Amino acid sequence: MAHFAKLNDNNEVITVEVVSNDVATTEQAGVDFLNNLHGTDDVWKQTSYNTKGGEHLLGGTPFRKNYAQIGGYYDAERDAFKPHNPYPSWTFNEDTCRYDPPTPRPEDGLWYSWDEATTSWVRLYR
Repeated sequence: MAHFAKLNDNNEVITVEVVSNDVATTEQAGVDFLNNLHGTDDVWKQTSYNTKGGEHLLGGTPFRKNYAQIGGYYDAERDAFKPHNPYPSWTFNEDTCRYDPPTPRPEDGLWYSWDEATTSWVRLYR
C-alpha cells in the first residue's frame, strides 16, 4: 500500500491516506487518484510507512527521511517530512530530520518518559 500526506498552505501534514499500489503506480498517479476521489486539487506527497530518521526499517530504500505525521511538516528544501518539535530543549538533527533530546534515552530495556522541567529521562513503572 502507498501512503500519501495531504499538506495545507504551510506544508503542515493534515491527513495521511492509503492508496492501493495497483492505483499508485507512481506518485503522480496516487496524487491524481486522491484529488479525483475528493474532487479537489490538493497538495499530496507520498510518504513511506517504513522510513524513520532516513533509514528504511525493513532494509529498503528510505523515502523522505520520515513517515509523515499529522501536525508535522513537509520540508520542500530537504524533500523530507519533519515531526513537530516535542520539547523546547530538543534540537533538530539535520541528518535524520528528527528532534534529538539533550541526553540519549537509556538503553537498559526499561521504560522512560522525558521530563522537560529537569531535561532528563524519568524511569516509569518503578
